[in-house]
Formats: sequence, structure tokens, C-alpha cells
Amino acid sequence: MASWKLDRPTTAWLVFGLAFATLAGAWAFQMAGYAPCELCLAQRWPYDVGVPFAGVVALTARRMPGAWLRAALGILALTFVGSMIFGIYHTGVEAHVWQGPTACTGSGATAASMKDFMKQLQHVEIVRCDVVSLHVFGLSLATWNALVSALIAALAARAVWTSDAA
Repeated sequence: MASWKLDRPTTAWLVFGLAFATLAGAWAFQMAGYAPCELCLAQRWPYDVGVPFAGVVALTARRMPGAWLRAALGILALTFVGSMIFGIYHTGVEAHVWQGPTACTGSGATAASMKDFMKQLQHVEIVRCDVVSLHVFGLSLATWNALVSALIAALAARAVWTSDAA
């Protein structure tokens, strides 16, 4: 039975493709009317850094020295572990396991600033971090981010640590 091997350059392209598709999906949901909360936007930071970096790594992977490619894939693995942590944190906030930032889980207003706060409410849409606005196959987008980020991180880490990756 033939075994399927995933070499490091192919892994770099796979990491790039998955990360790009995930970020594009987040933008597509936003354009469809699902406004992101503060934590949703924070979960995009690793993608904002990881997607361009993964693109450069993928484009240069076949010409890059092996140690450099392993280091770049290691950086990508750590980047998406961070993204996974953001996703787990946000999932916990949505499930009310722990409190999220007061800017998006509570009013944040005090008695002295209530009048100003009420004026702001007329012009600003507050998107709560502790309320799931959309479920896809029964999971929130934060949970999906945690799962996809874990997959991307695992792929990149596998390419760093396995000797069978070319």
C-alpha cells in the first residue's frame, strides 16, 4: 500500500491556502451582514500576519534552504497556535465560561457617562462578543477559527518535526 507524503513546500502552499480561505471567509461573512465583534477582529490578527508570510514562504519554499524553511514553518505553526488560543478564548466568552472584554460584553457605561453613552448608541452598532451571531454546522465562527487554526498549526508543525517531509 502506497503512503502519501506531504513535503514541506506543498505543506507551505496548503498552510497558505487554508489561512487565505479562512480569512476570505471571515470577510465574506462580514460583507454578508454579520458584523464582527472586538474579539472576532482580534482573531484576524494572526491571519493578517500569517497569510502574507505563508504566501512568501510558499512562493520561495522550493528555493529556500531546508533549515530556513523549517524555521518559517515553525513561525507559522506558532502564529496559528496563537490564533487557536484566540478562538478558544472567544468560544469560552460566547459560552459564558469566562468574562470577555467589557467593551463588547457589557455596556461599559458609568452613571456619569450614561448620557454620552446613550448618544453614542444612536450612531454606533455594538456587536457583543458573548453572543453568537451565526452558527455554521452547529459551531460558532470563533469555534471554527479555533479548529481551523489548530489544523493549520498542526500541518506546519508536522512539516517542521517529521523527517519524512522533504
